[in-house]
Amino acid sequence: MRAERLPSWFKVPLGSGERYQSVRRVLASQCLHTVCSSAKCPNTGECWNSGTATFMIMGDVCTRNCGFCAVKHGKPDTIDATEPRRIRYAAEALNLDYVVVTSVTRDDIDDGGASIFADVINELKKSSNSIKIEVLIPDFHGNQSAIQKVINAQPDVLNHNIETVPELYPVARSQADYNRSLDLLKRASDQLGRLCTKSGIMIGMGETRRQLARVFEDLVKAGTGRLTIGQYLQPTKNHLPVQRFVTPEEFDQIKKEALATGFDFVVSGPLVRSSYHASKQTH
Repeated sequence: MRAERLPSWFKVPLGSGERYQSVRRVLASQCLHTVCSSAKCPNTGECWNSGTATFMIMGDVCTRNCGFCAVKHGKPDTIDATEPRRIRYAAEALNLDYVVVTSVTRDDIDDGGASIFADVINELKKSSNSIKIEVLIPDFHGNQSAIQKVINAQPDVLNHNIETVPELYPVARSQADYNRSLDLLKRASDQLGRLCTKSGIMIGMGETRRQLARVFEDLVKAGTGRLTIGQYLQPTKNHLPVQRFVTPEEFDQIKKEALATGFDFVVSGPLVRSSYHASKQTH
């Protein structure tokens, strides 16, 4: 049975005020995309009101068509080599000390865009600000040399979302592979350390608590130290429906279960997203 109406706990602040407008101006001046807008994130108003945003590189068109994601899919534009520098300018203009960078999936590029992630990391490290860098990367189709390019650039946190339980991959992530994602996280953990490795999962798509428990165990075995757990929200009528809205109390219970599995740090709640309050997800 699908869920229809948003519960009361999904009331969020709208975007307004000078800081919100400042973020809009900076992003527009540097012609940058954000996952906030492209993925229809419910926290955009809060985050932009606080002067921060999550950069989305390599355009706003994805080569995959996941059943849960609002990002456009189709044939992307060519890569713009000036983008890493423009992200650094934006981060400095917004006076950020913690930057989250994600991307569309670019299966049309030989290395999936891994070299662009590395360029962005290296460019941000040139900043006069002391910026911590978190990257939320796609799976690069399991290309080991591509994954290594990002690891070698030494981000402070490497995030790759497992997204859902493997039983739902055929409808939610048909072009992805559960074990491939686990292998990526294991490789990152082996080289960067578990506290630098992070993943995220959405719930309310029809998964069971037993299936969730298995994912937690798999992620911990892969060396993942940090986890975000949030409510899936249907972006449009053409996307997978929400099967149920999980209560804040149940999110708290699930957090306890995840921590008991062996994670070092877990953020769990209806509005939690991978990059939501990411700078606070470190201790």
